[in-house]
Amino acid sequence: MIDANLAQQIVESSIDFAIITFDERGFITSWNPGAEVILGWSPDEAIGQHGRMIFTEEDQTAGSPEHEMERALTDGRAIDERLHLRSDSTRFWGSGLMMPLKAGTGFLKIVRDRTKERETERRLTMLTDALPGFVFEADTDGHYVRTNARFKSYTGRDDPELLGDRWLETIHPRHRARTHEAWTEAVRTGKPFEQTFMVAGHDGEYRCFACRGVPEADDQGRVLRWIGTCIDVENEAQAKALLEDLNRSLEHAVTDKVAALEESRRTLMSEVAERERIEEALRQSQKMEAIGQLTGGVAHDFNNLLTVILGSIDLLGRPELAEEKRQRYLASIKETAERAAKLTNQLLAFARRQPLQAKDFDVVERLHLGGDVLRTVAGSRVEIEFDIRCEPCVVNADPTQFDTAVLNMAVNARDAMHGEGKLTILVEERSGIPATRGHAGAEGKFISVAISDTGTGISQEDLPRIFEPFFTTKDVGRGTGLGLSQVFGFAKQSGGEIVIDSAPGSGATFTLYLPRAEDRHVHGDADLTPPAAAAPPSGGGCVLLVEDNQLVGEFAAQLIGDLGYGNMWVPSAQEALALVEAEPDKFDIVFTDVVMPGISGVELAETLRSRFPELPVVLTSGYSQVLAAEGTHGFELLQKPYTAEGLARVLRTATTSE
Repeated sequence: MIDANLAQQIVESSIDFAIITFDERGFITSWNPGAEVILGWSPDEAIGQHGRMIFTEEDQTAGSPEHEMERALTDGRAIDERLHLRSDSTRFWGSGLMMPLKAGTGFLKIVRDRTKERETERRLTMLTDALPGFVFEADTDGHYVRTNARFKSYTGRDDPELLGDRWLETIHPRHRARTHEAWTEAVRTGKPFEQTFMVAGHDGEYRCFACRGVPEADDQGRVLRWIGTCIDVENEAQAKALLEDLNRSLEHAVTDKVAALEESRRTLMSEVAERERIEEALRQSQKMEAIGQLTGGVAHDFNNLLTVILGSIDLLGRPELAEEKRQRYLASIKETAERAAKLTNQLLAFARRQPLQAKDFDVVERLHLGGDVLRTVAGSRVEIEFDIRCEPCVVNADPTQFDTAVLNMAVNARDAMHGEGKLTILVEERSGIPATRGHAGAEGKFISVAISDTGTGISQEDLPRIFEPFFTTKDVGRGTGLGLSQVFGFAKQSGGEIVIDSAPGSGATFTLYLPRAEDRHVHGDADLTPPAAAAPPSGGGCVLLVEDNQLVGEFAAQLIGDLGYGNMWVPSAQEALALVEAEPDKFDIVFTDVVMPGISGVELAETLRSRFPELPVVLTSGYSQVLAAEGTHGFELLQKPYTAEGLARVLRTATTSE
């Protein structure tokens, strides 16, 4: 029994539980805030009423309210799990505890709403019953508590026939002693239990099962219970994979059970996390088909490029080849290699792994400077009209990727019009991005570039897949399917969006949204076309080349020598450090790859800068995702693949800036 004053203090302070006091006849004398939340009645409505008001009609008829008070008086407490009644007549599953007050002045009852926990337990039971193997639970002492329906149906035994250690009776006598010994040792040490033994079925036949049990512990490491699973290993080939699946299911079941204990306080957080997990799994599954297309698409396009390169190299080997043709084949090899590099950059941009070089630029100025290129790409039978509704239209993004995105959208529009029609480019300021493709919209200041065509439009079947890599409706050889993927990747990396408005027969409008930058004068590029190739400038001094790939190392060493530099090539950062430390005045510049075994190029550059601050370092890499994650740390960077002109320029810049 507890003191009435103490009970009253508990009643008034708790809001997580329904705490009610009754007089000796069962009439309600106090009603805490938790009772009002859980049961619905206010204190004014509840106090003075008989406690049977929270019992269902069936329990009232059976005399449950009176029986509960009798048990509390007789046993000192009465515990029950039953349906309770709310003020609106709805029912909930509640766990109740009733205790008598001191001096026979009445009773104290505590009720907790276990509806959600009970539903979680029901789902967990459904999960375990659906598993093809046995699932069991034991208490902290290793005594049987419960098992799933599969075990009961196989053995023909119910819970009362398995309590305590009676479950051992189902194991073959030859295996029973060692199994019991292993189980006892696991319970004593708290280590996982793993055994393989024969289990008798309801028909008396034995089958071999592999069994594993693990302890569930609290934050202090105290074992709360044991959970285990057994699988049929008569067919050993299938058993290995099945055991792994069931072990994972067991671990998930333990995790779900632990999470269920917190569900009453964190229901919303748990539901949000689960929803995000499912959505992510769905998004990943939707990319699987794109991965299949990626393999074939890359192989097809690179085989075409390699065909041109290898064929040209074969012809260059002919001694009788005229100089004019020799130069033509060399130009063809260079152009094809540049196309391969562009294809690689498009792949990296779609995957959002290619670092952007963002800066402020005026979209309108950029479009005007590239107008001739657009008209060349579109063709003479496509009319291009500009509709500019804001000036200046300054955004912060990568201008080169912007040019590529506009060209890709223009090429897509040209092909949709079969080379003849009207292409309209509308530029204006927007106050937000509309919702698209199941994603919520976004507020803020944006510049939109809308490219509309008078082509055939896009079918509803193709619209959801239009930005997938290598998805194309064009004939084989007419397109890689990476153009719109590049637009999508560029928009997302820049903090913007790409929106489509199209219907079959009505043309299409692709609207690129980019975040607006502050209005200020921005100097555009004087010319968007690449400068004519000039002879590489002659160099001077000695270059320490660090490159782990032998083919690239030999080529780069020869190229550096042809540029007029002395050089030494080493395949690792460790060797480079040793050379510089031995002869620090020998080298005028270090040219190093980024991704190498052991010490990376960035780590090498950082070490050299700290020890030899006067020695310039230039980085080079084809792994742009590495540089996106690590950064260049203030060093010059030459992106692979590079040309002789590019290498000469970066070496000259590094040496003259020191």
